[in-house]
Amino acid sequence: MAGDDTATVAGGTTGVPLRLIHDVVRISGPGFSGPFKKDCMDLARRVSLLAHLLEEIGDSKKTHKNHETSSLNSCFSDLAMALQAAKRLLFAANNFEDSKISSDGGTKKIFFQFQCVTWKLEKALANLPYDYFDISEEVQEQVELVRAQLRRATERYGGPLNSSLLCRALSQSLDTDINPFQLDDSLIGSLHVENIGNIDNDVRPKFEGTIEGNNGSEGHPSHEIIQESESLRNSCTSSEICLRKDSNSGRIDNSSSKCLDVNKKPESPVIPDDFLCPISLELMRDPVIVATGQTYERSYIQRWIDCGNTTCPKTQQNLQHLTLTPNFVLRSLISQWCVKHNIEQPSAFMSGRIKKSDGSFRDVSGDIEAIKALVRKLSSRSIEQQKATVAEIRSLSKRSTDNRILLAEAGAIPVLVNLLTSEDAQIQDNAVTSILNLSIYDNNKGHIMLANAIPSIVQVLRAGSMEARENAAATLFSLSLADENKIIIGASGAIPALVDLLQNGSPRGKKDAATALFNLCIYQGNKGRAVRAGIITALLKMLTDSGNSMVDEALTILSVLANHQEAKAAIVKASTIPVLIDLLRTGQPRNKENAASILLSLCKRDGENLAFLSRLGAVIPLSEIAKSGTERAKRKATSLLEHLRKLQHV
Repeated sequence: MAGDDTATVAGGTTGVPLRLIHDVVRISGPGFSGPFKKDCMDLARRVSLLAHLLEEIGDSKKTHKNHETSSLNSCFSDLAMALQAAKRLLFAANNFEDSKISSDGGTKKIFFQFQCVTWKLEKALANLPYDYFDISEEVQEQVELVRAQLRRATERYGGPLNSSLLCRALSQSLDTDINPFQLDDSLIGSLHVENIGNIDNDVRPKFEGTIEGNNGSEGHPSHEIIQESESLRNSCTSSEICLRKDSNSGRIDNSSSKCLDVNKKPESPVIPDDFLCPISLELMRDPVIVATGQTYERSYIQRWIDCGNTTCPKTQQNLQHLTLTPNFVLRSLISQWCVKHNIEQPSAFMSGRIKKSDGSFRDVSGDIEAIKALVRKLSSRSIEQQKATVAEIRSLSKRSTDNRILLAEAGAIPVLVNLLTSEDAQIQDNAVTSILNLSIYDNNKGHIMLANAIPSIVQVLRAGSMEARENAAATLFSLSLADENKIIIGASGAIPALVDLLQNGSPRGKKDAATALFNLCIYQGNKGRAVRAGIITALLKMLTDSGNSMVDEALTILSVLANHQEAKAAIVKASTIPVLIDLLRTGQPRNKENAASILLSLCKRDGENLAFLSRLGAVIPLSEIAKSGTERAKRKATSLLEHLRKLQHV
């Protein structure tokens, strides 16, 4: 009988892991404290994002052969053990006493524990049989994001663990306690955790742009997408210990003859040329773009201009203007490169000093005390003093990276978040703009998220003044540069508010909303939210309104949405295909390129849409684009024409 050789993976299989995830969520509810606060927050957040996966698996009605079920149960058992280890670690790290750090090297051992748990959790997720279950695209992408973050976290704690080193550290299964204070000190030392700090949020930049421009008015990020590929390290690093002493016989295990001595240091990585300032030839910490498109370290190019020079040092071309535009994309890439190669990041606040571009340090102890005094005034009971103080902080946060570092160090971010709910419109405007400016510095993004700023920013986006709504949208864009923040922002109710601003905002507000929506919709799970919020109707209006100057933005967002099934159906239902064909005939080259790309996504696996395309006479404009369009447009048009030819032969 069928019942003899098949079985259903019931909710009981996922019950234990799901319960552990809910336990972790409850643990993190009151917040974490102590020296491992950031590490606990990161681990808890990543674990909590797995709830949707297990809920979908638990709801699955998929049946499997009995001999497969035992393998599935083993996978879920591994996941449960990894989650149990994460839960225990969060308890231990959150209750860790500062005195233990100096007395017995406990901090190294806790960091090693985080490394082991993140490694084990990622491996458990990698072994889950996703193909067996009907997992939605949104959840699949969310799990991939969590896995990528866990891989990066493992490396930042000390590198890959797929070696004999891990066998010793995790010789006992994770369903039994691993006491971090009983681990061998030599084992801990071998993982190079002496210089490990708290994990920062990973940022993958998608845009390049400016935040606040002249006259106190914030500019707009451009719509250029930076595509990156991420290589994963799966093999043992040369600096890992592979010699182990057998505890029973006293012998040395020489199982890996290729291992290097632990004290041998790897060669210093070569800094990519694009990361070096052409003037100083040093790693940039605050890269800015001049009128010719060249990028320099801010302090050096500013000094060049202050000396009366009006040419680009590298190209010798005359500078049409002297505006210095922050290169946020390059700064984020430099930050990621520094983390990957375990190099001290070029901008940091350390013991009252900030590192300058020439490698020296500037004493800012006096500045930090003055800024702390200023931040204390934010909590004044006098509305007038609050107004004056938050206006001054807005001005300071606009001026320089150093000010953004010092303001965050002085504790300004949580107080500014509280002021977002102020009944005074001016205070609210200046508070959200200050947070926007502070978010330019990548490390501050994590502080803003930890201050639970998103709900208040969304409330400003819904009900603030038009200027405040514009800056709230720009802030959400800035924060969404970190992939994990896309999930949090999307789940916060921000997308309907952004769509409303896109439809009813000022010209600048519409552009800010479009930029934020594009970046949020890069995450698959937010595409359905945007469709349900009515974004397709808003985008179609932007395409057909003759007085609208946002055709580029509308097409760019549609190109991201068109590969999502729900969005695809909504785009077709809104009669967008005829509008796109008109753009193929009359649009600018970039518009034609995006229109062809969207049509290809809509039609390549849909015979009905292809036939509709043919009836509307798309062959002629597509043929012209295939001959004379941009390179990308030629590829898209040629592919569409090939699909149309196949349809005719059916």
